[in-house]
This record gives sequence, C-alpha cells and structure tokens, in this order.
Amino acid sequence: MASVYDFSAESLDGTEVPLGTYHGKVLLIVNVASQCGFTPQYAGLESLYRRLAPEGLAVLGFPCDQFGHQEPGDSAAIREFCSLNYGVSFPLFAKIEVNGDRAHPLYRYLKHAARGILGTERIKWNFTKFLVDRAGQVVSRFSPADTPASIENDVAALL
Repeated sequence: MASVYDFSAESLDGTEVPLGTYHGKVLLIVNVASQCGFTPQYAGLESLYRRLAPEGLAVLGFPCDQFGHQEPGDSAAIREFCSLNYGVSFPLFAKIEVNGDRAHPLYRYLKHAARGILGTERIKWNFTKFLVDRAGQVVSRFSPADTPASIENDVAALL
C-alpha cells in the first residue's frame, strides 16, 4: 500500500468507505472511545474539524474497545453518545481493533509509517492521533495526551 487512500473502512452505518474519498484532504485519524479519561477530546476534535474543514481537514474517528473496555457500545450507541455529548459531525467508523492479529489494515499501515516512542508500533491507548498530508502520507503520530489544541499548528501547517 502506498498511502492511506489505498484502504477502506466500514462507517458506523455499515457502508464501506474507500479512504480515497478523502483524497486531497489533510486527515487526522484517531482511535476513540466513549468511556475514557481522554473522551473529552471529542470536543477539541470537533472544534478543530469545524474550524479547519473548509480549508481541507477531515477528522476520522475509529472507535476501539481494546483499552480497558472503554468503548462497549454498538454503532448506534456510539453515534448517539458522540452526537448528544459532543455534537460530533466528523466521520465515525465502525468499531475496530488497532493492535494484535485482528488489527485493521489501515492501523497496521499507520503504526508502521509513524512509530511511537522508542520505535514501537503498538498503540498505547485511546486517542492516539495520526496526521496525514494531502498526498495520503503519514506525517506525524501524536500520543493520547496530545490534545487537539496542542497539535493545531501541526495540522494547520499542512492545509
């Protein structure tokens, strides 16, 4: 695979979405969860998305239940939680795994392209963020502790 545009993922409504749909956009790809200490970052992600989408940003949320069972709901519960609590309007996808043998192929690619601390590929926790340029290349990986506000300059530099 040459870029993130070569992958597809299932949306919350069950539709297969080719990531090529986002060709030419800057992507912020995040593994999310509704019952995590970092869950309030949904507000920051939504704010970033609303402000920078007109310039070409797309935030893509991938719910994951691999960390402390912090995303136990099904697609309907995830959609309702995100809408009611954070007004999320950016695209959310069906729940995936980001680590292990059943990791989604997109996440295998992302983790290999932008390794974590000490060169590790493994995702450590919810709200790990990958920044992808308009050509579909992974530019940066940010930890869960990096808030959307703290990475805004990195995002804006690619727009």
